[in-house]
Amino acid sequence: MKPRALILHATGTNRDHDVARALELAGADPEIVHINALRDGAASLLEFQLMVLPGGFSYGDDLGAGKLWAVALRARFGEDLESFVAQGRPLIGICNGFQALVKSGMLPSLRNSAAENGLRTQQATLTRNESGRFECRWVELEPGGSSIWTRDLEENIYCPVAHGEGRFVATEGVISEIERRGMVAMRYAGDGYPANPNGSLNDIAGICNPEGNVLGLMPHPENHVVAEQHPQRHRGRQPGSGLALFTNGVRHAVLV
Repeated sequence: MKPRALILHATGTNRDHDVARALELAGADPEIVHINALRDGAASLLEFQLMVLPGGFSYGDDLGAGKLWAVALRARFGEDLESFVAQGRPLIGICNGFQALVKSGMLPSLRNSAAENGLRTQQATLTRNESGRFECRWVELEPGGSSIWTRDLEENIYCPVAHGEGRFVATEGVISEIERRGMVAMRYAGDGYPANPNGSLNDIAGICNPEGNVLGLMPHPENHVVAEQHPQRHRGRQPGSGLALFTNGVRHAVLV
């Protein structure tokens, strides 16, 4: 059976159909659902086996990239979201979706991340690129860590970035714990800028939660899932597809 995959659309997100194509190729049955339809009860998070927060500029990035989306997730769907993750269902946030997961406290979700009122505390952030400008370029990602999304990936992923606020920063203690627990799921491969397009600490491009089922990353693997998308395909160079990442997520969704 194909697992049902929720692609949660908010006003301003713009990579929904790219993600849907990647999930279809990976063997899922994707559905794009606006966050307001979820709020109104037309659908429920727990009807789905896999969930994606796609890239874009949710709510115009007012108050900061991903901040209002993070508030909406916690305020409207906090209980269902916690249940979804606790059941081990795969969740991925890409670019703006990663920003929302970090600012809602769903990532990195280290110990003591839950406040007394049941809301998670933010433990890291994604801030303005060190270059001081919007970065749109292709980058190489080295997969690793304990995430179910990156498990057994033997090839680096080659895909684009497109963001102005993608620099991952946190306190030294948080970074140390993320590293120690194998929660760095993706690193920018290469030496300095522009290989690391935003100046993220430790070249971090993506992280997972301690359990490994929630992944957030800034680059867009959904934009390189077929050979024709590779920018040098006419020269016979087509390595680094991101499809295996989505295949891993879909495979895990079937098992949960």
